[in-house]
Amino acid sequence: MTTALDTRKNIVKGSLADVAAANRQGLAQTFVNAEVVILVDTSGSMNTADSRGGRKRYDVAVEELAALQAQWPGKVAVLSFSGQVMFCPSGTPYYFGGSTDMAEALRFARMADVPGIRFILISDGEPDSPTATLTVAKTFRAKIDTIFVGPETASGRDFLARLAAASGGQTVTAAHAIGLLGATQKLLAA
Repeated sequence: MTTALDTRKNIVKGSLADVAAANRQGLAQTFVNAEVVILVDTSGSMNTADSRGGRKRYDVAVEELAALQAQWPGKVAVLSFSGQVMFCPSGTPYYFGGSTDMAEALRFARMADVPGIRFILISDGEPDSPTATLTVAKTFRAKIDTIFVGPETASGRDFLARLAAASGGQTVTAAHAIGLLGATQKLLAA
């Protein structure tokens, strides 16, 4: 499990922090060049060990996000959320556990809702307040794409499809976080 201290030490290759250091720029200057904000659900359900090789969804998601950042250096901003939200410039989402305040995560991310930015929300689709989440999503100018990473349940997958539709986005499935890299690449290519 990743702690706040670990996320500062373990900087992912291609993350905003990595690119800022390599270019001797400030993090804010590097963030301006980001093209996608990825919001990663790090609630308690993401600790379920039903992913690739019997591993936790969170652990597989971290690996897949690292591969994505290596392919798109300096272009991916990572936010992790549960009952709170955290910007993760190191590229590794912080594991919070607990609840899923998706509405608050979207409110936090909305500060980056500027022309040219994309949003991708990765979750098993079980927010604390579906109504509040959809209300916030409708205020975005940019599209919010979603990637469903939970077990094959209709409720979570259907909610994420409704969330994407609320902002004109698309939704794809990467069951149990397996194939997250490919799903994200598919959305970014669209």
